[in-house]
Amino acid sequence: MDCWRKIQSRSWVFPTLILCIYGFFSMMRPSEPFLTPYLTGPDKNLTIDQITQHVFPVWTYSYLALLFPVFLITDYIRYKPVIILQGISLLITWLLLLFAHGVLAMQLVEFFYGMVTATEVAYYAYIYSVVNSEHYQKVTGYCRSITLVATTTGSLLGQLLVSLAHVSYFYLNAISLASISMAFLSSFFLPMPQKSMFFHRKSSPETCTGPTNKNPPNALSQANSQQDKNTATSSINPLDSPEQQLPKTQGQIHFLLVLVQLCKDLKECYTTKKLLYWSIWWALATAGFNQILNYVQVLWDHKAPSQSSEVYNGAVEAIATFFPFLFPGSITSLIVGHVKLDWDLTGELALGIFSALDAASLFLMHFTTNIWACYAGYLVYKACYILLITIATFQIAANLSMERYALMFGFNNFVALLIQTIMTIIVVDSKGLGLHIETQFLIYGSYFAVIAGIFLMRSIYTIISVKCQKKAENLTGNSPKTETEDQNADLYATRL
Repeated sequence: MDCWRKIQSRSWVFPTLILCIYGFFSMMRPSEPFLTPYLTGPDKNLTIDQITQHVFPVWTYSYLALLFPVFLITDYIRYKPVIILQGISLLITWLLLLFAHGVLAMQLVEFFYGMVTATEVAYYAYIYSVVNSEHYQKVTGYCRSITLVATTTGSLLGQLLVSLAHVSYFYLNAISLASISMAFLSSFFLPMPQKSMFFHRKSSPETCTGPTNKNPPNALSQANSQQDKNTATSSINPLDSPEQQLPKTQGQIHFLLVLVQLCKDLKECYTTKKLLYWSIWWALATAGFNQILNYVQVLWDHKAPSQSSEVYNGAVEAIATFFPFLFPGSITSLIVGHVKLDWDLTGELALGIFSALDAASLFLMHFTTNIWACYAGYLVYKACYILLITIATFQIAANLSMERYALMFGFNNFVALLIQTIMTIIVVDSKGLGLHIETQFLIYGSYFAVIAGIFLMRSIYTIISVKCQKKAENLTGNSPKTETEDQNADLYATRL
């Protein structure tokens, strides 16, 4: 028995297997693509205005309120308790969805779902605290892939049950409850980590720029996810951690010192212009992306009412989840890995161009009356966002240690949620403008058009500045060059 426990605690296979089981069953939710039809149907009998203006905004508010404290607590108590908390939140969410009624009950659903999304960080952070650094890339691939497979499987299963077997949305939610119950039970079998990234570590974080750690996070396989953390596992007993050996006052001082160090790390990272520009796009685009995901089902229900039309939300979500990660991810890997590009010059241009495509997709979703065109616009929008967030993840992760990457990832998401909250209060909430769903998507399209304009103008300015600088150097002769160097400079300027 002791031998088996040692194998469990030291091997990367066991915790990875349990985490993949948890990830699969927690994300295999066939009812999720049909949430709006379920709430507007006979089971809950809510109106579109109640859902849009009173229910769905609660998720944004609760997510924002919980994200920062959960981020710190997750690291402090070392992940596993937070994964269990996520399982409990999932259970409460679906029990309320099944058996509670009324606007207030559905607002509670959104609050607990905000807890679910805020605690997602624990899932992606846990593995780095219990496996050796040599397995990071492999384990990350497994954990990320299993969630994609689970989401795709759940969406397809839901669509097949609705379209072919005519299963009611209530029973889809019952299947989701059974799945997350399995996830909750599996979370208790996870080994307790003995290290964490910030509060329970032996070494300080590396510098913001310069050489990165030998095992950086596999950014290309972890796009739009919280793929953060940690250092190698240890055989130390959790009860013997340094913080627990310290007196209470010293423990409090240590906690404050860590917070101060985190603030210094953030300040250092954001003073790097390259990281600052990529982070600005990340926060702006992610705010819009979360807003689209939260309200796109309402738009679909407006274009083709679920009570009188066939609903294909599950099939669309399955395609939108799986294929953008397969094809754009492959394209991005090819571009980043094999094509030599100066991302300082071309990166912002790419951000501008693809943000313009996002804006065009959202305008299409606003103006079209055809549900299939609306579905197509959503697929293009999500594919463009995932492509760009993959590149942005790589650009940020390539210049940071894992600890600082996790810190910037969390802070960027916090800023994104802050922007999204402001957008929700002004555009969606009944206390604000309370705009119609079609008008909302016109606003979102304009929002991405502004993002595209900012980065296109910035990229044009950068390219022109480089050209002018090259010409000035050649005219003044400030930097003597050989004939070969002059030819290379001319060729570089021509390519720009």
